[in-house]
Amino acid sequence: MYKQSEYTFNVNTTSQGTYNSAFKFSTQDVGTAKLIFNLRKDNAPLPLSAVTGKLVLVPANGKKRIRDITLVDKINGIAEYVLDNDEIKMYGTFKAELVLVYSNGQAMSAHRFGFEVTQSLMDQDIVPVAEYYIDDFESLKEKIEELYNESVQTIEELRAKFEDLEKIETKEGAQIKANEALSAAKSYTDTHISDTTNPHKVTKGQVGLDKVLNVEQASKINFDNHASDKTIHVTVDDRNKWNTAEANAKAYTDVHAADTVKHITAAERTKWNGSQLSKITSDYGGVSIAANEGEDILQKIVDQGRTMGTFYAHGKAVNAPSIFSTRGLFHLTGLSSDGKGMYGWVYATDYKNNVFTNYYDGSTTYWSGWKRSLNTDDLSYSYANITLKNGATAGTRTPIYAKWGAFLLLRGHVRTDPEIIFGSIPSSMVPPGGAVVTVPLSGTGGTANLIVYENGDLKIKYPDPTDSSKLGGGYYIDVVIGYQEGAAV
Repeated sequence: MYKQSEYTFNVNTTSQGTYNSAFKFSTQDVGTAKLIFNLRKDNAPLPLSAVTGKLVLVPANGKKRIRDITLVDKINGIAEYVLDNDEIKMYGTFKAELVLVYSNGQAMSAHRFGFEVTQSLMDQDIVPVAEYYIDDFESLKEKIEELYNESVQTIEELRAKFEDLEKIETKEGAQIKANEALSAAKSYTDTHISDTTNPHKVTKGQVGLDKVLNVEQASKINFDNHASDKTIHVTVDDRNKWNTAEANAKAYTDVHAADTVKHITAAERTKWNGSQLSKITSDYGGVSIAANEGEDILQKIVDQGRTMGTFYAHGKAVNAPSIFSTRGLFHLTGLSSDGKGMYGWVYATDYKNNVFTNYYDGSTTYWSGWKRSLNTDDLSYSYANITLKNGATAGTRTPIYAKWGAFLLLRGHVRTDPEIIFGSIPSSMVPPGGAVVTVPLSGTGGTANLIVYENGDLKIKYPDPTDSSKLGGGYYIDVVIGYQEGAAV
């Protein structure tokens, strides 16, 4: 059982300030004080693949602690951390910051926030005695006995001092004794100063001489011979040769750094980072939404928080278009303030090849109702073979393409080297601006980027894993690319 403090952080620059929550733990919440983080970006869960989460904690005593967090759900961006037994005892206000460190060397601060740990009554001293605090009767008894013994000792010391007062002499008598003592001290000091026999028995270790080696030191001739030895020392020619080698290395490095074929450009990075942020399918190629018996497929489409995707509805799902199992596509034109779909259509087909449509009005939360399409000419399509190039070959299935309404369909299995144009389709089939989608490597579990250029050229770029021995199986290019205001999805 845990006391849970749940934070939802939208990772962007406008919400980066410190969030001081009202969450409070107690110093008795040992092993039960849990921080839960829901991380989002652009109103969607922030994936946490290839990420290590670091939590920076600064308690009231100012001693910073850095801890690893637990990634509970990498797909939906959920992580957590339980305060350890030392941290829960550091009562007061905690300052904290959540930092995400990626395996490619990138890192970013997700959010700064704060919370409080209050001191439990069980952790406060309950029996005050002077400036001491006693937890139980036996401790109180020991403290009283200790104070008694200290008092007795003090009384005995005072009694001894009063006895010394009785021995105080007159001023003249004291002066005589002082003069005698001064004379004796001067005589002793003079004798001690003239004593060269080490009366204090000082050792060489006490003055650091034990660290000095008792060996013969090099002569000036030896030093001069060593300084002129060109075999031991670097010559001017050697130095010039090495400086030239360093210059050549720098020239090579400069050329390599400027090579835009080996390195990606800022525009390419921006394009790839912005791709597939709203996925039509799941990562493994299946539908993005599924509704089984008793689940409302239309409500799940609205609640997904995405504008485009694929769905599957069991025949007995609520609001399914057919008594048979159906699959389809949905396209909503926007999201409401609470992240739900607004305005748009849904296409669906059952295995009897019936086509259904529905429309959603987000302002009234009204669905027009499923309608079976009797004229499917606008949805008909046929596939054509992708033209393969540069040594690319068909794998287990022939690479093909088609245009279906507002979508470009790619299917098949291709074997090709990455970083080359392996095929092409007519440019009229490509969405404005082209597209970048993720495709799986056959037989490895890895992924790669499929780039569709505006002129119809196709390329596989940066497969993962990069081990060339695992790339011979080829790539599955079963993807759906949609048209939405000129942008590829």
